[in-house]
Amino acid sequence: MTSVERPLYRGFTTQAQIDEQYNPSLPVKDAPAAMQHFASQAERARTQLRCTLDVPYGPTLAETLDIFPADRPAGSSGTPVFVFIHGGYWRSLSSKDFSGVALGLQRAGITTVVIDYALCPVVSIDEITRQARAAVAWVLRNIDRHGGDPKRVAIGGHSAGAHLAAMCLQTAWEADYGLPVDPLAGALLVSGLYDLEPLRYSYLQPRIQLDDGIIRRNSPAFGVRACNTPLRITWGEAEQSEFARQSQVYHAAWQAAGNRSELVAQPGADHFTAIHGFEDPASDLCGWLVGVLGVAS
Repeated sequence: MTSVERPLYRGFTTQAQIDEQYNPSLPVKDAPAAMQHFASQAERARTQLRCTLDVPYGPTLAETLDIFPADRPAGSSGTPVFVFIHGGYWRSLSSKDFSGVALGLQRAGITTVVIDYALCPVVSIDEITRQARAAVAWVLRNIDRHGGDPKRVAIGGHSAGAHLAAMCLQTAWEADYGLPVDPLAGALLVSGLYDLEPLRYSYLQPRIQLDDGIIRRNSPAFGVRACNTPLRITWGEAEQSEFARQSQVYHAAWQAAGNRSELVAQPGADHFTAIHGFEDPASDLCGWLVGVLGVAS
């Protein structure tokens, strides 16, 4: 009698199959060059743009953020704001690797805040989620001191950063932080992870150390609340099919809760180039934020 392999997750029976779908570097011809692009653009942003770096938002050394203020129009109450959360699968990279997202946003009239957070396995994803929420709360309470308008704050992120932004969307802002129920003007999520279950069977598990509780508490596709924040979910068409499926699952859950969302695949983009649009004020990514934040022309 032939034994039948029990699936680890959906139709995946081996770690190799899951790794093939969730290692975003595999379909990319030159992953080191892709990371070098981010490093050079980040250095350019910190050199050429006005910025205030390493502003503490919490009690630990990891809890800092970098602010790239846009020019404030005369007579305005402040510039619109975009809070960006970096990726790295919760276990690598930092805010300094992604300063380049401010290059297009600042020219589009949007103040950019790039947050940092502690990494696994030093802390858990539960703690990283708490830090992301604390950073957003800090921005909502303090960005007016840096010329931003706290009533026009959008959030977003890339890869694991998109996951953290999605977790921020299901925050009980009023009960936990004394803020309005829906304090955010928009959310832009790029190539995110919204169901963490498959990652416990992947090459990432020794570092991110998922268990049933962490997965249950931190899979935003299964914890969507009613929310007035408009949402755009996007990914690169050249990414593995699981990134598309993850986005589609979250989009369906968001709409099932009666919320507004758009689902947009980026033609020709891979996991890394899917956020290059933040460097160009004429891009679709910047254009969507300009629209949702009501940037004055």
